[in-house]
Amino acid sequence: MNPSSPQLDTVPGVFSLLLSSTRRGARLGRLLAVTELRSWGVPPSVTERAEQIVAELTANAVLHGRVQGRDFRLGLSLSPAPRTLRIEVTDARRDRMPVLPQPSDGETGRGLLLVSELADRWGVVPYPPSGKTLWAETDLPSLHPANESGQPAGQRL
Repeated sequence: MNPSSPQLDTVPGVFSLLLSSTRRGARLGRLLAVTELRSWGVPPSVTERAEQIVAELTANAVLHGRVQGRDFRLGLSLSPAPRTLRIEVTDARRDRMPVLPQPSDGETGRGLLLVSELADRWGVVPYPPSGKTLWAETDLPSLHPANESGQPAGQRL
């Protein structure tokens, strides 16, 4: 690793942005999230999962959490220990708390099912005064993978 590469285990990243409650705002949120995660050096496999999670949560904010004239907030944060990426989408409709739907043959309504499969953890919390925040967390792989002996690579015995 060279000195200019991101040090994810020492510098947590934080990103937060208000976006319009429109399909364009949801799309922009997804694109900006991917750009930010790449700049933090998040592994491509995690970035791809996060991109789909952001797409589903922002689409839900636009479709189910929209209030005329109110934006939604997209937040990303990277915790160094344990290495976790947290995605948060806050909208203005606490009265529309999500419920995990049962699998069906329909073509819509599967967003939270996808989030539950892609994320290691997810949930929803009220956001005062009248909104809610849907969040999802994804664990990142270790920077120091174990070698054949089970010891972290690069450590001396």
